[in-house]
Amino acid sequence: MQPRIPRQSAGEQGVRRPDGVDDDARFGPELAPVVSGARRRAVRDGDRQIDTAHLLHSLLEHDPEARALLGDGPRLARLLGYLVQRSIGYGLRWQATVEDSGAVPVLTAAAGFSPLAAAALDGARDRAARRGAPRPGGADLLAALVTDPGARAAEVLTRAGLDPHAVLARADGRPEPLA
Repeated sequence: MQPRIPRQSAGEQGVRRPDGVDDDARFGPELAPVVSGARRRAVRDGDRQIDTAHLLHSLLEHDPEARALLGDGPRLARLLGYLVQRSIGYGLRWQATVEDSGAVPVLTAAAGFSPLAAAALDGARDRAARRGAPRPGGADLLAALVTDPGARAAEVLTRAGLDPHAVLARADGRPEPLA
Protein backbone atom coordinates (compact mmCIF):
# COMPACT_ATOMS: atom_id res chain seq x y z
CA MET A 1 0.00 0.00 0.00
CA GLN A 2 1.40 3.41 -0.98
CA PRO A 3 1.45 6.21 1.60
CA ARG A 4 -1.24 8.84 1.07
CA ILE A 5 1.25 11.72 1.10
CA PRO A 6 5.03 11.74 1.27
CA ARG A 7 6.46 11.60 4.74
CA GLN A 8 6.82 14.81 6.65
CA SER A 9 10.21 16.41 6.49
CA ALA A 10 12.67 15.57 9.22
CA GLY A 11 12.16 19.02 10.75
CA GLU A 12 8.41 18.45 11.08
CA GLN A 13 8.97 15.12 12.80
CA GLY A 14 11.29 16.77 15.29
CA VAL A 15 14.30 15.05 13.73
CA ARG A 16 16.99 16.84 11.76
CA ARG A 17 18.77 15.28 8.85
CA PRO A 18 22.38 14.33 9.64
CA ASP A 19 23.62 17.35 7.68
CA GLY A 20 21.30 19.62 9.73
CA VAL A 21 19.29 20.77 6.70
CA ASP A 22 15.48 20.76 6.68
CA ASP A 23 13.96 19.44 3.41
CA ASP A 24 11.68 22.50 3.15
CA ALA A 25 14.63 24.91 3.47
CA ARG A 26 15.01 24.83 -0.30
CA PHE A 27 11.97 27.13 -0.47
CA GLY A 28 13.84 29.85 1.42
CA PRO A 29 13.19 31.33 4.86
CA GLU A 30 10.01 33.10 3.75
CA LEU A 31 8.23 30.11 2.21
CA ALA A 32 9.69 27.12 4.10
CA PRO A 33 7.27 27.56 7.03
CA VAL A 34 4.39 28.01 4.56
CA VAL A 35 5.21 24.74 2.79
CA SER A 36 5.73 22.93 6.11
CA GLY A 37 2.38 24.21 7.37
CA ALA A 38 0.64 23.19 4.14
CA ARG A 39 2.16 19.71 4.40
CA ARG A 40 0.91 19.33 7.99
CA ARG A 41 -2.55 20.47 6.88
CA ALA A 42 -2.66 17.97 4.02
CA VAL A 43 -1.65 15.13 6.33
CA ARG A 44 -4.17 16.17 8.98
CA ASP A 45 -6.96 16.50 6.38
CA GLY A 46 -6.14 13.06 4.94
CA ASP A 47 -5.37 14.51 1.50
CA ARG A 48 -3.06 12.79 -0.95
CA GLN A 49 -1.26 15.95 -2.00
CA ILE A 50 -0.61 19.51 -0.93
CA ASP A 51 -2.90 21.66 -3.05
CA THR A 52 -3.20 25.40 -3.62
CA ALA A 53 -5.82 25.77 -0.86
CA HIS A 54 -3.41 24.19 1.66
CA LEU A 55 -0.72 26.63 0.52
CA LEU A 56 -3.11 29.60 0.70
CA HIS A 57 -4.24 28.71 4.22
CA SER A 58 -0.69 28.28 5.46
CA LEU A 59 0.44 31.45 3.66
CA LEU A 60 -2.24 33.50 5.42
CA GLU A 61 -1.15 32.08 8.78
CA HIS A 62 2.55 32.80 8.25
CA ASP A 63 2.82 35.91 6.09
CA PRO A 64 1.31 39.23 7.21
CA GLU A 65 2.23 40.89 3.88
CA ALA A 66 0.21 38.34 1.90
CA ARG A 67 -2.67 38.63 4.37
CA ALA A 68 -2.61 42.43 3.98
CA LEU A 69 -2.99 42.08 0.21
CA LEU A 70 -6.39 40.50 0.85
CA GLY A 71 -7.60 43.35 3.06
CA ASP A 72 -9.37 43.27 6.39
CA GLY A 73 -12.91 42.66 7.41
CA PRO A 74 -15.64 40.18 6.71
CA ARG A 75 -14.25 38.85 3.43
CA LEU A 76 -10.97 37.83 5.03
CA ALA A 77 -12.87 36.27 7.94
CA ARG A 78 -15.11 34.40 5.48
CA LEU A 79 -12.05 33.20 3.54
CA LEU A 80 -10.39 31.90 6.69
CA GLY A 81 -13.68 30.26 7.66
CA TYR A 82 -13.84 28.38 4.35
CA LEU A 83 -10.25 27.27 4.72
CA VAL A 84 -10.79 26.05 8.29
CA GLN A 85 -13.97 24.20 7.31
CA ARG A 86 -12.20 22.33 4.56
CA SER A 87 -11.79 19.12 6.53
CA ILE A 88 -15.26 19.14 8.10
CA GLY A 89 -17.46 19.97 5.14
CA TYR A 90 -16.40 22.50 2.56
CA GLY A 91 -13.76 20.87 0.41
CA LEU A 92 -14.67 17.27 1.19
CA ARG A 93 -15.44 16.80 -2.49
CA TRP A 94 -11.76 17.50 -3.12
CA GLN A 95 -10.58 14.53 -1.07
CA ALA A 96 -9.16 11.67 -3.10
CA THR A 97 -8.93 13.91 -6.19
CA VAL A 98 -5.94 15.58 -7.76
CA GLU A 99 -6.12 19.33 -8.16
CA ASP A 100 -5.60 19.88 -11.86
CA SER A 101 -7.35 22.44 -14.05
CA GLY A 102 -5.85 20.92 -17.18
CA ALA A 103 -4.00 24.15 -17.92
CA VAL A 104 -0.74 23.01 -16.32
CA PRO A 105 1.27 20.11 -17.75
CA VAL A 106 1.37 17.24 -15.26
CA LEU A 107 5.14 17.10 -15.73
CA THR A 108 5.51 20.14 -13.46
CA ALA A 109 4.09 18.25 -10.50
CA ALA A 110 6.60 17.69 -7.72
CA ALA A 111 6.32 14.78 -5.30
CA GLY A 112 3.66 15.48 -2.71
CA PHE A 113 2.19 18.51 -4.50
CA SER A 114 -0.78 18.76 -6.83
CA PRO A 115 0.19 19.87 -10.35
CA LEU A 116 -1.24 23.35 -9.68
CA ALA A 117 0.52 23.69 -6.31
CA ALA A 118 3.85 22.69 -7.87
CA ALA A 119 3.23 25.19 -10.69
CA ALA A 120 2.41 27.91 -8.14
CA LEU A 121 5.69 27.33 -6.30
CA ASP A 122 7.55 27.48 -9.62
CA GLY A 123 5.57 30.59 -10.55
CA ALA A 124 6.51 32.27 -7.26
CA ARG A 125 10.19 31.61 -7.97
CA ASP A 126 9.78 33.03 -11.50
CA ARG A 127 8.05 36.16 -10.19
CA ALA A 128 10.85 36.72 -7.68
CA ALA A 129 13.49 36.26 -10.39
CA ARG A 130 11.73 38.79 -12.67
CA ARG A 131 11.88 41.42 -9.96
CA GLY A 132 15.50 40.56 -9.15
CA ALA A 133 14.86 38.98 -5.75
CA PRO A 134 16.98 35.98 -4.75
CA ARG A 135 13.99 34.09 -3.31
CA PRO A 136 10.21 34.34 -3.55
CA GLY A 137 8.18 35.96 -0.82
CA GLY A 138 4.59 35.64 0.30
CA ALA A 139 3.25 38.12 -2.26
CA ASP A 140 4.93 36.11 -5.04
CA LEU A 141 3.27 32.92 -3.86
CA LEU A 142 -0.12 34.58 -3.37
CA ALA A 143 -0.03 35.94 -6.92
CA ALA A 144 1.00 32.54 -8.29
CA LEU A 145 -1.79 30.80 -6.36
CA VAL A 146 -4.51 32.93 -7.95
CA THR A 147 -3.15 32.96 -11.51
CA ASP A 148 -5.04 29.82 -12.58
CA PRO A 149 -8.82 30.30 -12.13
CA GLY A 150 -9.14 26.50 -11.84
CA ALA A 151 -6.98 26.39 -8.72
CA ARG A 152 -8.66 25.55 -5.42
CA ALA A 153 -7.12 28.68 -3.90
CA ALA A 154 -8.82 30.84 -6.55
CA GLU A 155 -12.11 29.00 -6.00
CA VAL A 156 -12.00 29.57 -2.24
CA LEU A 157 -11.16 33.26 -2.74
CA THR A 158 -14.08 33.66 -5.12
CA ARG A 159 -16.52 31.92 -2.77
CA ALA A 160 -15.36 34.22 0.04
CA GLY A 161 -16.17 37.26 -2.11
CA LEU A 162 -12.59 38.12 -3.12
CA ASP A 163 -11.76 38.61 -6.79
CA PRO A 164 -8.61 36.65 -7.74
CA HIS A 165 -7.90 39.19 -10.53
CA ALA A 166 -7.99 42.05 -8.00
CA VAL A 167 -5.72 40.09 -5.63
CA LEU A 168 -3.27 39.50 -8.49
CA ALA A 169 -3.35 43.22 -9.40
CA ARG A 170 -2.62 44.18 -5.76
CA ALA A 171 0.26 41.68 -5.60
CA ASP A 172 1.66 43.19 -8.81
CA GLY A 173 1.24 46.74 -7.51
CA ARG A 174 -1.23 47.55 -10.33
CA PRO A 175 -4.62 49.25 -10.07
CA GLU A 176 -7.38 46.78 -9.43
CA PRO A 177 -9.58 45.88 -12.40
CA LEU A 178 -13.00 47.48 -12.50
CA ALA A 179 -15.87 45.19 -11.57
